[in-house]
Amino acid sequence: MVTPLSELIAFALFALVTVGSSVGVVLVEDVWHAALLLGVALFGVAVLVLVTFAVMLVREEDDDVEPPTEDADDVPPAGEGVEA
Repeated sequence: MVTPLSELIAFALFALVTVGSSVGVVLVEDVWHAALLLGVALFGVAVLVLVTFAVMLVREEDDDVEPPTEDADDVPPAGEGVEA
């Protein structure tokens, strides 16, 4: 089971790798190294997106929250409230 702490650690790790490699793309003078760092940055973004989707899939919905229901009193009769 994935704990919130492990989610936070994974997110922070890949966020740091992504930001660090993005800064490296701008600061490095060699084009080859900039291209490699750009690949690492894009890979980091892909991992961050996957981690975010995984967190959304794993989360459980609250069972005690009921969906809103419409009462017959709340619905206006047909044609009422329509201005021509």
